[in-house]
Amino acid sequence: MNFMTMEYFMAVAAKRNITKAAQELHVTQQTLSAHIAALEKELDSQLFVRSSPLELTYAGEVFLRYATRIYEDYQSMWNEFNDLTNNQRGKLLVGINYTRSHALMPGIISAFQKAYPKIEVRLTEGTNESLRKGLLNKDLDLAIARFPSAFPGIETLDFYQEEIVMLVPEVLLGEEGRRGDSYIENLSAFRDYPFVLGSPYDISGQTGRSLIARAGFQPVIKAQSKNVETLLSLCAGGVGICFCPESLIYAALTEEQLKKVRMFHFITEATYPVRFGYRKESYQWKIILEFIRIAQKELVLERGPADQ
Repeated sequence: MNFMTMEYFMAVAAKRNITKAAQELHVTQQTLSAHIAALEKELDSQLFVRSSPLELTYAGEVFLRYATRIYEDYQSMWNEFNDLTNNQRGKLLVGINYTRSHALMPGIISAFQKAYPKIEVRLTEGTNESLRKGLLNKDLDLAIARFPSAFPGIETLDFYQEEIVMLVPEVLLGEEGRRGDSYIENLSAFRDYPFVLGSPYDISGQTGRSLIARAGFQPVIKAQSKNVETLLSLCAGGVGICFCPESLIYAALTEEQLKKVRMFHFITEATYPVRFGYRKESYQWKIILEFIRIAQKELVLERGPADQ
């Protein structure tokens, strides 16, 4: 038995599927199956029930508990020695929202790779809730999400303030609307306009619905989607008004599409903090803090200090 075999076993236990685990590990199904079979022979125990999806036996649950603990200690040891020798290598598991990833990660990862070329950054893109769970379950080393300032077991650091703005298709605005102020107090002037709204469970959808409710009208909803990029495309196509984090607009829309919409900010700011989150550990890998430092530096270079 070796650490590679443990890693292979944990991947199958997580995916509950040989094919998906093999794809993640970049090995063949035959190689992975052979490792699992050899491990079961060595332990003289069946670790999986060969069903679809695979299920852990009681022996498999016991082995997973020990393997996870041993592998975490092994990884911590390597991280500490990498720091001691300044010979950084390995994998950094980062979680972030899909659209936010599209807007931020290309520049950040490019800068990080110049400083640490032997570190592979593995991105997991998901919802804020799934990213928080992934961090607590040790599937991620670092997450960039809407963390509260205090979160049990997690250290948080501020990244930037994100602002929800309203985009209105130019085709829906009259001449007076096109000349008007881009800062508004409430939505009462837009009560007869159509809307395309995000999910009630994401921040854009929640903010939009709250602002509409505050203005006291029932919106004409033309479409709803969890995908911000879809909503922005619908808005640019003239279907309806949408609410979106400002920082994501420029990553999702082309220059031509941007010309077809007008942005409105709210006088009562619709802002919230985006934070880094990482687990409180007895030994903190230097690379996590280095990734945070480089991300903060890249954001300043891109937007300037005044936009933080």
